[in-house]
Amino acid sequence: MDPVERLLAERACERLILDFVHRLDLGEPASVAELFTEDGSWAWPPPGDGRRVEGREAPRAYFASRPADRLSRRLMSNVLVTVAAPDAATARSYFSTHRVDGHGGGVVPAGPPVQVGHYEDAFRRVDGRWLIASRTLHLPFGGPTPQAAPAR
Repeated sequence: MDPVERLLAERACERLILDFVHRLDLGEPASVAELFTEDGSWAWPPPGDGRRVEGREAPRAYFASRPADRLSRRLMSNVLVTVAAPDAATARSYFSTHRVDGHGGGVVPAGPPVQVGHYEDAFRRVDGRWLIASRTLHLPFGGPTPQAAPAR
């Protein structure tokens, strides 16, 4: 693989990582399913709750069930993509999540993140398009989602 092809593959995978969080926070959460391969998976291994969803429709259903009044923002950093082959890559990226449920509008007082962890991703190029083949969430710091204070 020549250096330009490697850079393009790395950038495409980085873009998937960022597109994922933008869709969750600012777009239509269920649309993150479009970023996965047909047989893609998402896992929260222990010490997480051990949940695993597989196939493109499973993440669509999971994220579509997100509370309509949830306000969230995820910050991504330390994204490191490794291209293993012309159609395969992996990545590790750090995230922190700020969120509240019950948001009715306006500014929410800033608080600490409810989650800090990292993703381990595998990517596969399918018909010329890079997609997430698997995502594993590692969550060493986490807590409950707070309720927004009632509007005054």
